[in-house]
Amino acid sequence: MTSTEFAQAAAPAPLKKRLIAIWSLWSWGNATVSAVMVTFVFGTYIADAVGPGGQGTQYLTTANTVAGLIIALTAPVIGQRADNGGRRRRWLVINTLIVIALVAACFFVKPDQAYLVLGVTLMATMTLFDEFANLNYNSMITDISDAERMGRVSGIGWGSGYLGGIVILAIVYFGLVAGEPPHMFGLGEDEMVNVRAVALVAAAWFLIFSLPLLLTPMKTADQRVVEEKVSILESYRRLIGLVIGLWAEDRNTFWFLVSSAIYRDGLSAVFTYGAILGVTVFGFTTSDILLFGIAGNVAAAAGAFIGGWFDDRVGPRRVIATCVTALIITAAILYFLDVQRSIGPLVLTPQTAFWIFGLLLCVFVGPAQSSSRAFLARLAPPSRAGELFGLYATAGRSVSFLTPGLIALLLFTAGGDDKAIIIGVVVILTAGLATLALVHNPTGPAKMREHRILRSS
Repeated sequence: MTSTEFAQAAAPAPLKKRLIAIWSLWSWGNATVSAVMVTFVFGTYIADAVGPGGQGTQYLTTANTVAGLIIALTAPVIGQRADNGGRRRRWLVINTLIVIALVAACFFVKPDQAYLVLGVTLMATMTLFDEFANLNYNSMITDISDAERMGRVSGIGWGSGYLGGIVILAIVYFGLVAGEPPHMFGLGEDEMVNVRAVALVAAAWFLIFSLPLLLTPMKTADQRVVEEKVSILESYRRLIGLVIGLWAEDRNTFWFLVSSAIYRDGLSAVFTYGAILGVTVFGFTTSDILLFGIAGNVAAAAGAFIGGWFDDRVGPRRVIATCVTALIITAAILYFLDVQRSIGPLVLTPQTAFWIFGLLLCVFVGPAQSSSRAFLARLAPPSRAGELFGLYATAGRSVSFLTPGLIALLLFTAGGDDKAIIIGVVVILTAGLATLALVHNPTGPAKMREHRILRSS
């Protein structure tokens, strides 16, 4: 064999770019759930117009807490049962269509308190099934990439989600929300039909961009190894065995699940509380925050794309550790820039400081999230990826109270000074970074105890 032939034989098989493209398009479409429905448009509509006086926020928070509890208790078992039945892709289709239907149904929530229960129920149920859909979606990365290129594929998918969120948010905000009527499609503002129509546009957006993945025949790893049906009780017994087994046989995977759960809670807080900080501490207007949100998503997308490239070269752990460290330093600097500062001949206003360092935070959030998924995907045996990603979701949900709880405590002791939010985020990220010290780059599949009775699919 010549040196050229040897190099060709040793080279990895080319990735299927079409599959990666349609997989990323699903993320592009799914971004409408978080960007439009939950964060910027419809969640605000329910809080302000459907349940004014704080009632809408209270109801929505309670409903989302219930949904989060259900996710924490069921996600790994749902992933496990989808893997065992060889139905990972089928459940992606079913859960995606349910989410789209729930998004569209939000159109019927009128700006009247009588619709409050309907509105928060639809939003919380949408969040629930969106988590289940993402569980199956994330598992499929093991079917379209190999371990050597997992980082860039994850980065492409995550970056596509950020970019899709920017585009659909701009469309619905400038086409249906902002400005004077008539709005897009000739809509007026009676019963806030223009805002309610956002739900229909968002549902159509997700449907259009998810169809390529939903309609493309694809053999997933879970279909190659199928198990006889077991009871739900047995599924939970196996889940407990999985956690015990990881502690006994694979501490690296165990500590990654713990560490990622902590620092991902801090990453989520960067976006969750960023708008609050911008307005209450750094003097941004509502329009400023919208523009910052769009720019922040662009920055996060760029970070995810670049981080994916580094992920494949230096490993996901180094990317995550670098980004979390950078987030801690950047947030600490921002803490002292809420008043005008002179740096040599330059005068740095709070607004300028937030634009600079706030966007830096967004840059580092993107690759940290993307590399976390790529890290777990390298650990997940392809036929059991759904089970491990379900445990990943549960680990995150089980500590999701940490940052909000710490921030609430700090705000109370600081007399309501919103700068305390920054301290809370820094503390959580530092705790996540400290536990990440117990983790090394994945060197092979997680040691998940085998408990299957196998039959051919």
